[in-house]
Formats: sequence, structure tokens, C-alpha cells
Amino acid sequence: DYPTPDHPDPADNLRMAERFIDRWQGVSPLITPALFLHSPYTCSSGTLRTLKDVARHHGTLYCIHLAETREETETIRERYGTTPVRYLLKLGVLDEHTLAVHVNWLDDEEIAILSDHGVRVSHCAESGMKLAAGVSPVPAFLKRGVTVGLGTDGSASNNDLDLFREMDTAAKLHKVRAMDPTVMDARTVLKMATLEGARCLNLSGRTGSLAVGKAADLVLVDLGNKPHLAPLYNPWSQMVYAASGADVATVLINGRIVMKDRKLLTLDPAAVIADVEALAARIRPSA
Repeated sequence: DYPTPDHPDPADNLRMAERFIDRWQGVSPLITPALFLHSPYTCSSGTLRTLKDVARHHGTLYCIHLAETREETETIRERYGTTPVRYLLKLGVLDEHTLAVHVNWLDDEEIAILSDHGVRVSHCAESGMKLAAGVSPVPAFLKRGVTVGLGTDGSASNNDLDLFREMDTAAKLHKVRAMDPTVMDARTVLKMATLEGARCLNLSGRTGSLAVGKAADLVLVDLGNKPHLAPLYNPWSQMVYAASGADVATVLINGRIVMKDRKLLTLDPAAVIADVEALAARIRPSA
């Protein structure tokens, strides 16, 4: 409900959403359009409901920041006399095609609401830490059967966007919060970064695990001759607590090798970096 350079008239958001889905749905198995609404406090109730109707009509995912900060919960309580989760419940937008991002400030009843309605959660641990926004109660979500995947959020609130580091942070953050070193074990966290993430995006039928009939989406990690990865006792722990994105040697997307031996095969990194630097020069304030 705010004007943007590519969307100057917020009143046109319904038609824009329809055009966006029509443009991208069915174009490629590698492209899955979804609708994203920033949050309950920046979108009107009409926008929240109407865009959910569009998402349901097209069978697309409906993503929204939810209960990210304490201030958000206070704002929603002042406006509507309730909490963000209960507000979205009242609007009828919570279901198995809703992906709630962050979800830091909620009580046990609200966790049950998300579970009962099949809502999925994107956990962005490093973003929540950098912004001091809060910590999502992921162990409680998992206990209630809520599907939780790992996210990075954007580079403004998480500079590295390295999902390996995100795994490490998420595992350790919840251990210290619970004062229990057995919470969020490595196998659970690695699954959150793979299959559970695919489930969050309604893509588990084609990716997220290795199975006959699924896409060959793979990252191959080089474990050889690296002091920080030797010795290898437990592969799950090694991936979560020791490896980083820099250890990925080869990447396949849908069976196509896009990086081999740390060399990108489909992009020219120098050209991409030059483009980024040019854009940064336009954004960076002059001295």
C-alpha cells in the first residue's frame, strides 16, 4: 500500500498481482511466482484479503512478514485490539499456502493457530539478530508440527546471504536461548535448509531431497585437504558447524551444472561485479 518506482499507484496492486502471475506462471519449472505482502501493519485489511483471494485463485504462495518486532505487535494491538497472528486469522488468510517470515513475537496459542492452519514459517535467525528484532520460537514450532525452513532475508539485514552460516547460527542461537545443547541438532537444521525449505515453498514434490522423479538440484561440498573440515566424524555436524558457502565446489540446478570446481559456467562474475559497482556509484552519496 505504498508507491514504488515500478508500482506508483497502490490502488493498482490487485491488477499488478494478476499481471505478475499471468506473466510468470508456467514459463519455466525454475520460476515459481508468488505474492509477497510486506506486513499486517503496512498493508490494509482489504489488501491482505484481496491479494489472498488472488493467490488462492492461482494456487500461488502468499508470503508475509509476521510478528517480526515487538513494535509491530504493539502497533497491531493499538489499531485492531489484537495480535498480528490473531488479526490475520480473523481476516481468513492463514492456510497451508501462507508463508510467514520471521514470526518472533507470539504466544503458545498463536503457535497452535499457525499449526492448526498449516502455515509454514521462514526462520531468518541472522536477520533477527542484526536488527535486534527478536528470536523465533522454532523449537516450539517443530514440537507442534509447524513446517520451518531457513531464510537469510535481504542483504540490508544479513550481509552474507550464506545459508551454511545461517544453519550454524540458527542451531547455536536456539541452544543458548533454551540453555540446552541438544536443541536444534545438526540433522534437524540441515533438513530445515533443504527439504523443509522446499515444503515451505510448496516445492517438495520436485526438490529438497534426492529421489527418483525429483529435479537434480545438488551442491557438492569439497571436504578434501581443508583443515577446518578435517577430520570428518559426523557429516551433518560438519555441514552445519564447520562448512561455509565457500566450500561448495560444484552446483547442479535441474541437472545442469552451473558451477564446477568453483568456476561459474553460466555467468561472468567480473561483468556482474562491474554492473553492481556501477549501480552502487549511483546510490552512494557523493563526497
